Amino acid sequence: MAGTAGTPGTPRVLRAMNDRAALDLLLEHGPLSRTRIGKLTGLSKPTASQLLARLEAAGLVLAGGTTEGRPGPGAQLYEVNPAAAYAAGLDVTPGRILAAVADVTGRTVGRYELPTPGRRPAVPVVQQVTDALDGAVKAAGLARGDLHRLVIGTPGAFDPGTGRLRYASHLPGWHSPALLDELAAALPMPVEYENDVNLAAVAEQRLGAARGHEDFVLLWNQEGLGAALVLGGRLHRGWTGGAGEVGFLPVPGAPLVRKVSRTGSGGFQELAGSQALAGLARESGVTDVPSGPYTEVAAALVARAARSDADEDPHRRLLQTYATRLATGLASLVSVLDPELVVLSGTSLTAGGEALRDLVRDELEELAASRPRLAVGDVTEHPVLRGALESALATTRDEVFDTSR
Repeated sequence: MAGTAGTPGTPRVLRAMNDRAALDLLLEHGPLSRTRIGKLTGLSKPTASQLLARLEAAGLVLAGGTTEGRPGPGAQLYEVNPAAAYAAGLDVTPGRILAAVADVTGRTVGRYELPTPGRRPAVPVVQQVTDALDGAVKAAGLARGDLHRLVIGTPGAFDPGTGRLRYASHLPGWHSPALLDELAAALPMPVEYENDVNLAAVAEQRLGAARGHEDFVLLWNQEGLGAALVLGGRLHRGWTGGAGEVGFLPVPGAPLVRKVSRTGSGGFQELAGSQALAGLARESGVTDVPSGPYTEVAAALVARAARSDADEDPHRRLLQTYATRLATGLASLVSVLDPELVVLSGTSLTAGGEALRDLVRDELEELAASRPRLAVGDVTEHPVLRGALESALATTRDEVFDTSR
């Protein structure tokens, strides 16, 4: 029926489309004048003025400073109101929960880290989550009720049928079938759960090396070895959420691992995971292997090896062998998916930089028929947390910026 709210082509819907276009431009470019918004959207000056007045009245934009550097009075500049909405993200690992709050522009306004050591958590998971979230909310000068949405990133994935966390036996306390209901009861905002590597891919797609790519694979190597698959611009999660759990992949060069769900590991993890790097370094002749947490040791070894350019240097042999092992598993993914891009992420990969990327690319050309471009991830500071915030903000903006209602 003509004139019904929500009907395509009605004035209300067209105004809402123009409003969203203007808000997205302000997010992308920062403060803009009415004239500039009109040019970028194709709207007339009167229509652009009406649009900005409408958005300002709705609390979505603010009138800020004025343009400078031109003769005559400066033009009024407009920007997205940062306080229009807030979203939060959590990055959960066995050793800590990292929480952050961002305003609707994407600026992080509060962050908090809650240590969670030990195989048997002394504090229930629900309290861990709320304590971490409250720490970030307090750091932002906000209250829990100010948050529009929360995205929690964990290893593995919650089975949509049972609600249980799968593929993450190393994350203590998170496997109760009632956990999601308990968290929903404790948190006053909508909560989404996503695999940590998938969130790293979201960060790279929105902010990093995968911008503009509709089909890519992100290979992650840090606490565990995994992958994220983006097909047609969307994350492919699989039937149980387990798509991308390549650490369980049987590969040549590693013993065949059986009952992988019970052992929490598979052939590719044993061959090229971070925990294998110290032993691989010793086999390559490296005598000064550092001590410490295996993720830090692996990153340090790979970084040192990437700086070596002498063929007979044990560190160079380490890097070459590591690249061959990575390419062995990647070849299966590339052969099946034929992606346009492979992004190398996680500290045990980004530490190798372009030197490791080039070696993996050369090996992959020998092992797979297709030739994807390889890139080192650009989002190196807490990529899982950044992806959680980007995911939460995307949904928040769709809801808050919708002026058709």
